[in-house]
Amino acid sequence: MPVPLDTTGKASFDDIYDRPDPREYYARMSQLDYRIPDLAKPFFEQQIREYRASARVATPTVLDIGCSYGVNAALLRFDTGIGELAAHYRDAADADRDRLIARDRARLAERDHHPDVRFVGIDAARPALDYARAAGLLHDTVHADLESADPTDEQREVLAAADIVLSTGCIGYVTEKTLLRIATAHPRRRPWMAHFVLRMFDFDPMAEELAALGYRTERAPGLFQQRRFASADEQQRVLNTLSDKGIDTRGQEADGWLYAHLYLSRPGPKGRA
Repeated sequence: MPVPLDTTGKASFDDIYDRPDPREYYARMSQLDYRIPDLAKPFFEQQIREYRASARVATPTVLDIGCSYGVNAALLRFDTGIGELAAHYRDAADADRDRLIARDRARLAERDHHPDVRFVGIDAARPALDYARAAGLLHDTVHADLESADPTDEQREVLAAADIVLSTGCIGYVTEKTLLRIATAHPRRRPWMAHFVLRMFDFDPMAEELAALGYRTERAPGLFQQRRFASADEQQRVLNTLSDKGIDTRGQEADGWLYAHLYLSRPGPKGRA
């Protein structure tokens, strides 16, 4: 069956975020060699180390935008890779949701590689959030679409606790509206940010809005593979978008992969924790 495309021209996987558990998510992503969380993991670990040293916070709070089933938290806390996680859920093909949750909780109880980090996720997909919270992968969750509305007072309280905000694929679906609502959740303190952004999306408008809040944004060296294209149609649509932006795709998207840049945004002296 053809993979539907969303308004950006990318393949739409909305259906896999509404499942009661992540088995279908990991199965579909494995087929496309999804790897951006693996590549992002050491950078996120570095952000945690540097934040703890800079702000002298013993237990920092990490907020993942578009966290789905708590993927980044799982990779960090289990100290594993996306392929191993896919196998972890594939091996439990006959288990029910409660059994999957029990397996994840038992694994965390046996060894959590980041026991001194608090992980929070925000997503518009309630079933994915509910699983991540029930499995213990996330300590708290925010079910919201900050593109369309301000957070509630309760949601703002959760968002205001964030020390580090990260994402691996949601920029382009969320814009500066979401980033600014998160950045200003606390009236006096601004979180650090690390976003992996596909080359088809322009982060400059977001960086400019963050700059108005006192942020300095830098693009890290290098390019990062996200996943293989889901169809020839998706590839052509993305290639057209990149061509319109004057971006050379030879050796990257033209060869069948989506590529991302890493943008690091940190507040200036007035906005530091």
